[in-house]
Amino acid sequence: MYVRTVTSKGIQYAQLAHNVRDPKTGQPRAQVLYTFGRVDQLDLDALRRLVRSIARFLPPDEQAQLQKDLGMEWPFRYLGSLKLGGTWLSDGLWRRLGIQKTLQRLLKARHYQTPIERLLFAMVANRALAPSSKLAIEKWVAQDVYIDQLPAVEVHQLYRAMDFLLEAAEAIQREVFWTLANLFNLEVDVIFFDTTTAYFEIEGEDADGLRRWGHSADDHPKMAQVVIGLAVTRDGIPVRCWVWPGNTGDQNVVAEVKRDLNGWKLNRVVVVLDTGFNSEANRRILQGAGDHYIIGEKLRVGPQGCPRRRCAGRQVPQASRRAGDQGGRGRRG
Repeated sequence: MYVRTVTSKGIQYAQLAHNVRDPKTGQPRAQVLYTFGRVDQLDLDALRRLVRSIARFLPPDEQAQLQKDLGMEWPFRYLGSLKLGGTWLSDGLWRRLGIQKTLQRLLKARHYQTPIERLLFAMVANRALAPSSKLAIEKWVAQDVYIDQLPAVEVHQLYRAMDFLLEAAEAIQREVFWTLANLFNLEVDVIFFDTTTAYFEIEGEDADGLRRWGHSADDHPKMAQVVIGLAVTRDGIPVRCWVWPGNTGDQNVVAEVKRDLNGWKLNRVVVVLDTGFNSEANRRILQGAGDHYIIGEKLRVGPQGCPRRRCAGRQVPQASRRAGDQGGRGRRG
């Protein structure tokens, strides 16, 4: 197969032809497969596309050399690809749970120029898919994943988004919780509350900040830490969280937790806590306004103060078995 030119009435025409043998004479003759038209009016771009299409069947090195020789190098250069699946699913859940609408509503009055809601989503998605530092999120967003409406971020924007998150933390938690409560028809008749710690690998502690030395649940007593409190439903759905200085004891947070939960108007609930929160003062706080609670109690001694091993088989007085008697409403051992 070849391209030939023929002249008719002084005008040259280009044709795609191949040779076939004449069955009568046995001589080869040209058979025209396609006529490109007048040579002076050829569609050169169409010819280049034809050459490029044919060159696909050549070895890669010959294909590249041919395109280079003909000045037909591909106008695009492969730069890389971005992962989509994880962030796309996370963004769908983010919107379905009402978090995006909640943030956008709270942001209306603040007139930020940066996309705060998208920045907060990027940090949450990063924590879920590839936990890293705020500085590393710059590269992660720009080179590794695709996030809708967020082609790139700068670390100072992330810190600014966290400032907003801190300012509006209570309103965000409240609105997101009620969205979940309506979406999943949550039962909020029982709330479990507990605390843990998170440590920081720094020298010393903050003089007046959150990172302080205290009793460590992570077995890092020499590290500054913060205390994190979390209230959840009986199914483990988060209701609200708190953060306190690392030297805060469990005995000192019950009043704040009770006050904050009452502010959400959750109706009457039973609060469940472990032995670390058990004190007479906390029991009085928990039973305020007629509320109920279940709190852990150490069983090192039996009734009337005798060791359990000596009290085996002794009948417990009826008054001791009643929950709620003498300020002990809802106490369970």
